[in-house]
Amino acid sequence: MNTAEQLSPEQLDATRPQSAEMLRVQDLHAFYGESHILHGVDFDVKRGELVTLLGRNGSGRSTTLKSVMNMVGRRTGSIMVNGNETLNMKPHHIPRLGIGYCPEERGIFASLDVHENLLLPPTVRSDGMSLDEIYAMFPNLYERRKSQGTRLSGGEQQMLAMARILRTGARILLLDEITEGLAPVIVQKLAEVLMMLKERGMTIVLVEQNFRFAAPLADRHYVMEHGQIVEEITAAQLPSRREHLNSMLGV
Repeated sequence: MNTAEQLSPEQLDATRPQSAEMLRVQDLHAFYGESHILHGVDFDVKRGELVTLLGRNGSGRSTTLKSVMNMVGRRTGSIMVNGNETLNMKPHHIPRLGIGYCPEERGIFASLDVHENLLLPPTVRSDGMSLDEIYAMFPNLYERRKSQGTRLSGGEQQMLAMARILRTGARILLLDEITEGLAPVIVQKLAEVLMMLKERGMTIVLVEQNFRFAAPLADRHYVMEHGQIVEEITAAQLPSRREHLNSMLGV
């Protein structure tokens, strides 16, 4: 077991200066069995930034998030989370570094009600959001707190999946296709939530097919093709690059 796995998150924070860089991925290759999916991915995310991973289906965006969490068959390269190398770290230790992953399938426990779902995840850091804070941010969840997971709408399930991560104390959020299949009013609510989380100092990596949703939120956009980052576009560059980006994404 390495030192990062032995120390608590608070002890880890105390042992190093606060870095402006929360996540750095270098020369990341990922494999599912014999299938080589990521081919040398390089990107970084600074503290408090929201960045997107954009690309067509099959470009490797979701695999990149899973690789950060060590949820693929094999990885090579380097993945630094808040100053800690995690390439050889066990998957259940990575959240202790303050990183939370919201998968596309959401993973709501259907037999539990909203309140029980929120109480389920372990606290990995001491600064997680309280239930009162969660319910203030997601009023829909408060109204449905006694409803079983099977009775929630798709939008409510997505809110619940994000809320569970915030309960753990995660400061880096990896969000995979959170708007897929949702009504516009729910998409707008999620945009407001992401802005509130940015204001609270959260660092966010967003895999998103809905570019209209992602564009006004992000500080930087990384474009992926064939398992590689092929372009980086800042928010300031976006107006002049939008047509080019639309053509790359097939929008």
